[in-house]
Amino acid sequence: MAVSKVFSAEALIEAYEAGLREFGENYVQEFEAKHPLVKHLEGARFHLIGHLQSNKSKKAAEIFDVVQTVDSAKLARRLNECGKALDVMIEVKLSGEEAKHGCAPEAVAEVVEAIRACDRLTLRGLMTMPPWDDNAEAARPYFRHLRELGVRLGVPPGLSMGMSHDFETAIQEGATHIRVGTALFGKRVKRAA
Repeated sequence: MAVSKVFSAEALIEAYEAGLREFGENYVQEFEAKHPLVKHLEGARFHLIGHLQSNKSKKAAEIFDVVQTVDSAKLARRLNECGKALDVMIEVKLSGEEAKHGCAPEAVAEVVEAIRACDRLTLRGLMTMPPWDDNAEAARPYFRHLRELGVRLGVPPGLSMGMSHDFETAIQEGATHIRVGTALFGKRVKRAA
């Protein structure tokens, strides 16, 4: 999946023309501005891969095809109430980092049940973000833990894990979705305030 956050709609269209069809965005507001320029791209699917606050669930459901960051039963119900069929993944927080989002591993079963009770949501698997480390091997235990958790709970086999620097390790551990931004678009330039 091409992570196109902070890059222009034009860059996303160029990637589409090169053959990419799956795109990841971190922010509802940012993609809301791009959406009118890319919604016509036939076969393109847009994934929300950043944290979603429940008060933005209606807008997210309107512009995204997949929400990979469902982290509570409440958020699942809010997305379902929006009236659009959506593929979803459960974001699992496997590290102790304050900046990371997701539900605790012991809460995943409850979120799975909530999603299964929602008639417009289709659970596709689990997602995680391990702590950043230049050494890709440092992420392996997190990727393995996510895969084992999914198997243990009978979650569909989708696993969204791995980024530009560690996607090979993620694939070795069963990733079905890798989030590649820097390797495709180059380094992100920080925006001026």
